[in-house]
Amino acid sequence: MARISLRLVAWLLSLISASGIAEERSPEPLSPTGGVVNLFNGRDLSGLSAWLKDSQRADPKQVFTVHDGMIHVSGEGLGYLATEHEYRDYRLVLEYQWGQRTDGGKYVRNSGVLLHATGPDGNAKNGAWMASIECQLAQGCAGDLIPIRGKLKDEVIPVSFKSETVLGLDKRPRWKTGGDVMTFTGRQLWWSRHDPDFKELLDTRGKDDVESSRNEWTKVECVCEGDRITVIVNGHTINHCFETFPAAGKILLQCEGHEIFFRKFELHPLKRP
Repeated sequence: MARISLRLVAWLLSLISASGIAEERSPEPLSPTGGVVNLFNGRDLSGLSAWLKDSQRADPKQVFTVHDGMIHVSGEGLGYLATEHEYRDYRLVLEYQWGQRTDGGKYVRNSGVLLHATGPDGNAKNGAWMASIECQLAQGCAGDLIPIRGKLKDEVIPVSFKSETVLGLDKRPRWKTGGDVMTFTGRQLWWSRHDPDFKELLDTRGKDDVESSRNEWTKVECVCEGDRITVIVNGHTINHCFETFPAAGKILLQCEGHEIFFRKFELHPLKRP
Protein backbone atom coordinates (compact mmCIF):
# COMPACT_ATOMS: atom_id res chain seq x y z
CA MET A 1 0.00 0.00 0.00
CA ALA A 2 2.90 2.40 0.69
CA ARG A 3 4.08 2.24 -2.91
CA ILE A 4 0.56 2.83 -4.22
CA SER A 5 0.11 5.84 -1.95
CA LEU A 6 3.40 7.36 -3.06
CA ARG A 7 2.42 6.98 -6.72
CA LEU A 8 -0.94 8.60 -6.01
CA VAL A 9 0.75 11.48 -4.21
CA ALA A 10 3.15 12.04 -7.09
CA TRP A 11 0.28 11.90 -9.61
CA LEU A 12 -1.84 14.35 -7.63
CA LEU A 13 1.02 16.81 -7.17
CA SER A 14 1.83 16.65 -10.87
CA LEU A 15 -1.79 17.52 -11.69
CA ILE A 16 -1.74 20.46 -9.31
CA SER A 17 1.54 21.71 -10.70
CA ALA A 18 0.25 21.42 -14.26
CA SER A 19 -2.84 23.44 -13.36
CA GLY A 20 -0.71 26.42 -12.43
CA ILE A 21 -1.88 26.66 -8.82
CA ALA A 22 1.14 25.10 -7.15
CA GLU A 23 2.21 28.54 -5.90
CA GLU A 24 -0.96 28.76 -3.80
CA ARG A 25 -0.11 25.64 -1.79
CA SER A 26 2.17 25.49 1.23
CA PRO A 27 5.46 23.89 0.22
CA GLU A 28 5.06 21.49 3.13
CA PRO A 29 2.03 20.90 5.40
CA LEU A 30 2.51 22.33 8.88
CA SER A 31 2.32 20.47 12.19
CA PRO A 32 1.67 22.14 15.57
CA THR A 33 4.87 20.83 17.16
CA GLY A 34 5.63 24.11 18.96
CA GLY A 35 2.33 24.40 20.81
CA VAL A 36 -1.36 25.12 20.24
CA VAL A 37 -2.27 26.77 16.91
CA ASN A 38 -5.39 28.94 17.17
CA LEU A 39 -7.06 28.71 13.76
CA PHE A 40 -9.63 31.26 15.00
CA ASN A 41 -8.38 34.27 16.98
CA GLY A 42 -11.77 35.12 18.51
CA ARG A 43 -11.89 38.56 16.87
CA ASP A 44 -12.05 38.21 13.08
CA LEU A 45 -11.53 35.76 10.22
CA SER A 46 -7.81 36.38 9.80
CA GLY A 47 -6.10 33.26 8.45
CA LEU A 48 -9.39 31.91 7.05
CA SER A 49 -10.88 32.35 3.59
CA ALA A 50 -14.50 31.99 2.52
CA TRP A 51 -15.80 30.02 -0.44
CA LEU A 52 -19.45 29.88 -1.49
CA LYS A 53 -20.86 27.91 -4.39
CA ASP A 54 -22.92 30.86 -5.67
CA SER A 55 -20.49 33.75 -5.16
CA GLN A 56 -17.14 31.92 -4.80
CA ARG A 57 -14.65 34.04 -2.81
CA ALA A 58 -17.10 36.90 -2.32
CA ASP A 59 -19.49 36.83 0.65
CA PRO A 60 -22.10 39.51 -0.15
CA LYS A 61 -24.72 38.00 2.20
CA GLN A 62 -22.29 37.88 5.15
CA VAL A 63 -22.67 34.14 5.57
CA PHE A 64 -19.47 34.06 7.65
CA THR A 65 -19.13 36.64 10.43
CA VAL A 66 -17.60 36.95 13.90
CA HIS A 67 -19.26 38.24 17.05
CA ASP A 68 -19.07 37.56 20.80
CA GLY A 69 -15.92 35.52 20.29
CA MET A 70 -17.63 33.08 17.91
CA ILE A 71 -17.64 32.29 14.21
CA HIS A 72 -21.22 32.65 13.03
CA VAL A 73 -22.19 30.65 9.93
CA SER A 74 -25.64 31.80 8.82
CA GLY A 75 -26.30 28.60 6.85
CA GLU A 76 -27.39 30.47 3.74
CA GLY A 77 -26.12 28.59 0.70
CA LEU A 78 -23.33 26.01 0.44
CA GLY A 79 -19.67 26.64 1.11
CA TYR A 80 -16.94 26.76 3.73
CA LEU A 81 -14.28 28.64 5.63
CA ALA A 82 -10.81 27.28 4.80
CA THR A 83 -7.54 27.55 6.70
CA GLU A 84 -4.78 29.47 4.97
CA HIS A 85 -2.26 26.67 5.44
CA GLU A 86 -2.29 22.91 5.03
CA TYR A 87 -1.70 20.75 8.10
CA ARG A 88 -0.78 17.21 9.05
CA ASP A 89 -0.21 15.31 12.31
CA TYR A 90 -2.37 17.21 14.78
CA ARG A 91 -5.27 17.00 17.22
CA LEU A 92 -8.04 19.30 16.03
CA VAL A 93 -10.28 20.63 18.81
CA LEU A 94 -13.58 22.11 17.69
CA GLU A 95 -16.61 23.30 19.67
CA TYR A 96 -19.91 24.03 17.94
CA GLN A 97 -23.53 24.85 18.73
CA TRP A 98 -26.55 25.00 16.42
CA GLY A 99 -28.40 28.24 15.71
CA GLN A 100 -32.05 28.71 14.79
CA ARG A 101 -31.99 28.89 10.97
CA THR A 102 -32.59 25.75 8.91
CA ASP A 103 -32.88 25.09 5.20
CA GLY A 104 -36.65 24.85 5.61
CA GLY A 105 -36.71 21.07 5.36
CA LYS A 106 -37.66 18.42 7.90
CA TYR A 107 -34.28 16.72 8.15
CA VAL A 108 -31.51 17.07 10.73
CA ARG A 109 -29.35 20.15 11.13
CA ASN A 110 -26.29 19.59 9.00
CA SER A 111 -22.69 20.76 8.86
CA GLY A 112 -19.22 19.26 9.05
CA VAL A 113 -15.50 19.83 9.35
CA LEU A 114 -13.54 18.74 6.27
CA LEU A 115 -10.07 17.32 6.89
CA HIS A 116 -7.10 17.01 4.49
CA ALA A 117 -8.81 19.28 1.95
CA THR A 118 -6.89 19.23 -1.31
CA GLY A 119 -6.84 21.04 -4.64
CA PRO A 120 -8.43 24.33 -5.71
CA ASP A 121 -11.50 25.85 -4.05
CA GLY A 122 -14.82 24.29 -5.00
CA ASN A 123 -13.39 21.25 -6.79
CA ALA A 124 -15.91 18.78 -5.32
CA LYS A 125 -19.69 18.36 -4.86
CA ASN A 126 -20.79 20.65 -7.68
CA GLY A 127 -18.43 23.44 -6.69
CA ALA A 128 -19.41 23.56 -3.02
CA TRP A 129 -16.55 21.69 -1.28
CA MET A 130 -12.95 20.54 -1.79
CA ALA A 131 -11.68 16.99 -2.08
CA SER A 132 -11.42 15.97 1.58
CA ILE A 133 -12.47 13.61 4.36
CA GLU A 134 -15.52 14.95 6.17
CA CYS A 135 -16.07 14.53 9.87
CA GLN A 136 -19.83 14.88 10.01
CA LEU A 137 -21.44 17.20 12.57
CA ALA A 138 -25.07 16.54 11.56
CA GLN A 139 -27.53 15.69 14.34
CA GLY A 140 -27.39 12.01 15.23
CA CYS A 141 -24.42 11.52 12.92
CA ALA A 142 -21.69 13.55 14.64
CA GLY A 143 -18.40 11.75 14.05
CA ASP A 144 -19.36 9.90 10.85
CA LEU A 145 -16.57 9.96 8.24
CA ILE A 146 -17.21 10.57 4.53
CA PRO A 147 -14.67 10.62 1.66
CA ILE A 148 -15.40 13.47 -0.76
CA ARG A 149 -13.66 13.06 -4.09
CA GLY A 150 -12.86 16.11 -6.19
CA LYS A 151 -11.82 17.02 -9.71
CA LEU A 152 -8.87 18.88 -11.17
CA LYS A 153 -9.61 19.76 -14.77
CA ASP A 154 -10.88 16.43 -16.12
CA GLU A 155 -9.09 14.20 -13.61
CA VAL A 156 -10.59 12.81 -10.40
CA ILE A 157 -8.82 13.65 -7.15
CA PRO A 158 -9.07 10.32 -5.29
CA VAL A 159 -10.05 10.27 -1.62
CA SER A 160 -10.20 7.05 0.37
CA PHE A 161 -9.68 5.37 3.72
CA LYS A 162 -10.08 1.97 5.39
CA SER A 163 -11.73 1.02 8.66
CA GLU A 164 -12.58 -2.01 10.78
CA THR A 165 -16.35 -2.30 10.58
CA VAL A 166 -19.50 -4.17 11.48
CA LEU A 167 -22.87 -3.85 9.74
CA GLY A 168 -25.72 -2.58 11.87
CA LEU A 169 -29.34 -3.70 11.67
CA ASP A 170 -29.80 -0.99 9.03
CA LYS A 171 -26.95 -2.58 6.97
CA ARG A 172 -24.80 0.53 7.38
CA PRO A 173 -21.11 0.04 8.20
CA ARG A 174 -20.01 1.24 11.65
CA TRP A 175 -16.56 1.40 13.13
CA LYS A 176 -15.73 -1.53 15.39
CA THR A 177 -12.26 -2.56 16.49
CA GLY A 178 -11.51 -6.05 15.16
CA GLY A 179 -14.31 -5.91 12.59
CA ASP A 180 -14.11 -6.54 8.86
CA VAL A 181 -11.81 -4.15 7.03
CA MET A 182 -13.66 -2.11 4.42
CA THR A 183 -12.35 0.43 1.93
CA PHE A 184 -14.32 3.67 1.61
CA THR A 185 -14.14 5.79 -1.55
CA GLY A 186 -17.57 7.43 -1.51
CA ARG A 187 -19.86 5.83 1.04
CA GLN A 188 -20.26 6.93 4.65
CA LEU A 189 -18.61 5.29 7.67
CA TRP A 190 -21.04 5.64 10.58
CA TRP A 191 -19.91 6.23 14.14
CA SER A 192 -19.76 3.18 16.39
CA ARG A 193 -23.09 3.47 18.26
CA HIS A 194 -25.28 5.13 15.65
CA ASP A 195 -28.92 4.24 16.38
CA PRO A 196 -30.24 2.07 13.49
CA ASP A 197 -33.76 3.35 14.24
CA PHE A 198 -32.74 7.03 14.03
CA LYS A 199 -35.11 8.82 11.62
CA GLU A 200 -32.83 11.79 10.80
CA LEU A 201 -35.59 14.32 11.46
CA LEU A 202 -35.01 17.85 12.74
CA ASP A 203 -33.82 18.02 16.38
CA THR A 204 -34.30 14.31 17.07
CA ARG A 205 -31.75 12.21 18.98
CA GLY A 206 -30.56 8.66 18.79
CA LYS A 207 -30.73 6.60 21.97
CA ASP A 208 -26.93 6.42 22.32
CA ASP A 209 -25.98 9.87 20.98
CA VAL A 210 -22.96 11.42 22.70
CA GLU A 211 -23.27 14.87 21.13
CA SER A 212 -24.81 17.61 23.26
CA SER A 213 -28.42 18.76 22.98
CA ARG A 214 -29.17 21.46 20.43
CA ASN A 215 -28.75 24.44 22.77
CA GLU A 216 -25.45 23.25 24.25
CA TRP A 217 -21.88 23.13 22.96
CA THR A 218 -20.47 19.92 21.49
CA LYS A 219 -16.73 19.25 21.55
CA VAL A 220 -15.24 17.30 18.65
CA GLU A 221 -11.62 16.18 18.46
CA CYS A 222 -10.05 14.76 15.29
CA VAL A 223 -6.68 13.15 15.94
CA CYS A 224 -4.86 13.01 12.60
CA GLU A 225 -1.65 11.02 12.95
CA GLY A 226 0.08 9.88 9.79
CA ASP A 227 -2.59 8.23 7.66
CA ARG A 228 -4.96 7.61 10.60
CA ILE A 229 -7.91 9.63 11.89
CA THR A 230 -9.58 9.08 15.27
CA VAL A 231 -12.75 10.99 16.15
CA ILE A 232 -13.68 11.85 19.76
CA VAL A 233 -17.02 13.53 20.60
CA ASN A 234 -17.51 14.92 24.12
CA GLY A 235 -14.75 12.64 25.39
CA HIS A 236 -16.05 9.45 23.71
CA THR A 237 -13.90 7.78 21.04
CA ILE A 238 -16.47 6.91 18.38
CA ASN A 239 -14.75 6.48 15.00
CA HIS A 240 -11.43 5.54 13.45
CA CYS A 241 -9.98 5.01 10.00
CA PHE A 242 -6.55 4.31 8.52
CA GLU A 243 -4.70 4.37 5.21
CA THR A 244 -6.32 7.72 4.50
CA PHE A 245 -5.58 9.44 1.22
CA PRO A 246 -4.76 12.26 1.27
CA ALA A 247 -3.19 12.47 4.74
CA ALA A 248 -2.69 16.25 4.87
CA GLY A 249 -4.39 19.39 3.64
CA LYS A 250 -6.45 22.40 4.63
CA ILE A 251 -9.21 22.25 7.23
CA LEU A 252 -12.67 23.55 6.31
CA LEU A 253 -15.72 24.57 8.36
CA GLN A 254 -18.84 23.79 6.34
CA CYS A 255 -21.89 25.88 5.56
CA GLU A 256 -24.68 23.52 4.51
CA GLY A 257 -28.05 25.18 4.91
CA HIS A 258 -28.17 25.34 8.71
CA GLU A 259 -27.03 28.04 11.12
CA ILE A 260 -24.12 27.05 13.33
CA PHE A 261 -21.65 28.71 15.72
CA PHE A 262 -18.03 27.75 16.37
CA ARG A 263 -16.19 29.07 19.43
CA LYS A 264 -13.07 26.89 19.49
CA PHE A 265 -11.07 25.96 16.40
CA GLU A 266 -7.51 25.00 17.24
CA LEU A 267 -4.75 22.47 16.64
CA HIS A 268 -2.78 20.73 19.38
CA PRO A 269 0.48 18.81 19.04
CA LEU A 270 0.18 15.04 19.11
CA LYS A 271 1.14 13.33 22.33
CA ARG A 272 4.24 11.26 21.69
CA PRO A 273 5.21 8.22 23.80
